[in-house]
Amino acid sequence: MATRVWAAAAALNPALLPHSSSPRPTRSASSTRPSSHLRLRSRRPRPAKVVCRRAKSAAFEDYKFPDPIPEFAEQETSRFRAHMMWRLEQKKEEYFGEHVEEIVDVCTEVLSNFLQHDYCGPGTLLVHPFLDMKGEIKEKGLPGAPQAARAAIVWAEKNIDKDWKAWTGDY
Repeated sequence: MATRVWAAAAALNPALLPHSSSPRPTRSASSTRPSSHLRLRSRRPRPAKVVCRRAKSAAFEDYKFPDPIPEFAEQETSRFRAHMMWRLEQKKEEYFGEHVEEIVDVCTEVLSNFLQHDYCGPGTLLVHPFLDMKGEIKEKGLPGAPQAARAAIVWAEKNIDKDWKAWTGDY
């Protein structure tokens, strides 16, 4: 039985037969190779060495982000809270019902924590706090978690980096 399986496999792929076995059927070179002359590689291709010349020449490895500024965090948090109250009140009937205050409290707490501990200027605004907002709102059983997180992201993208630059004087 094993010899039949081996013979069937060898018939499908003559390269499986050892050199001492029966001779391979002769075929013309044009019929054995595809017309595009592609060959399969027997080893893995080597990864290309990609170097960003601009980053290398600018020495970005040496760049240090500034520390978070607590006063900036407080100011942005109060602006964020005011905007979120206004924004969620507009969609109160559709998504949030009577839970607007609680949802805004959760969002404000998460953003405040992020700004005080992790935000170090433009280029450091991450998605994680907004995912945390959505998760905490859902965890507390409050409605409209995706909509509240989306509103928070939109506000943060428009304001936080711009306000940091105005606060620090880096334009």
